Amino acid sequence: MRPGPRNLITDVRGLLVGNASDPRLKSGVSVVLPEVPAVASVAIHGGAPGTREIALLEPEQTVSHVDALVLSGGSAFGLDAAAGVQSRLAELGRGYAVGPVRVPIVPAAILFDLLNGSAMETEPDAQWNASAPYRDLGRAACETAAHDFALGTIGAGTGATTANLKGGLGSASTILANGATIGALVAVNALGRVTVGDGPHFWAAPFEQDAEFGALGLPHPLPGDAMAVRTKADTLKSGANTTIAVIATDVTLTKSEAKRLAVMAHDGMARAIWPAHTPFDGDLVFALSTGHRQLESPAELVMLGAAAASTLARTIARGVYEAEASEADRVPTWQSRFGDD
Repeated sequence: MRPGPRNLITDVRGLLVGNASDPRLKSGVSVVLPEVPAVASVAIHGGAPGTREIALLEPEQTVSHVDALVLSGGSAFGLDAAAGVQSRLAELGRGYAVGPVRVPIVPAAILFDLLNGSAMETEPDAQWNASAPYRDLGRAACETAAHDFALGTIGAGTGATTANLKGGLGSASTILANGATIGALVAVNALGRVTVGDGPHFWAAPFEQDAEFGALGLPHPLPGDAMAVRTKADTLKSGANTTIAVIATDVTLTKSEAKRLAVMAHDGMARAIWPAHTPFDGDLVFALSTGHRQLESPAELVMLGAAAASTLARTIARGVYEAEASEADRVPTWQSRFGDD
């Protein structure tokens, strides 16, 4: 297995990604935009999710394809981002056909980034009044969708944090031996840590490809505090922490198979974050199939799931590794703390 040419989720044929950010609010939106509607499902393993249009992604529900997937900051306000994406797609004639009417299907997941040193905290007059900005950010993200995009402090990762370091937007891809492609996009806002103890090493190190997050490997021996559970101080604020992700493949999957892919991808979250899937995280993985390759055998789904987990682990580490410092940050970036080392 090897990374794709971009090492981004857009190495999966038929996908674009758009990002929009508000640096003053330290928040933003990321959109995964299939060029044609794609089969999708979801697995939620965190205890405090914030979502829109999730029930329809279960295998027994009627609608099998989506027009876009949205990851957003802003807590519950961020759910408005999907409306902005939906309105833009409606203008383009996209959506589920109901007679002469088309309704774009745009599931979304949000993370809490309202208390990260942004203007929402430091400048009371900067808070919005009539409406939150996320609908406009969603539309802007949709309009910027492309194959190439930046990582770190951008889109849904703009205001993300972890227990000890700034979080961010990550992406990576894997091409399997049979030519199938897996890609991932993630906004890392975890309650826990993605690094081992107080050092620079990433828990995802065994899966790293081409020095994509520093090539440090794991520390040897593991430090004595490696297993210590250290989290954000605000652990009692349900929903204040979330890692939300999209895993995608060019292999044709049913909704049930996409659901299993999302479930298996969660193993990558557990490999990259300690602890993960807590009662105070909204940890969620969307799975997306663009349908450009046929599933060769049921056994191939096992390999796809394993690659999804390893790719998501790498993606989480990349999101933190690529984060950039900004004014009034509450935690340092990985680069500012460990980059010179």
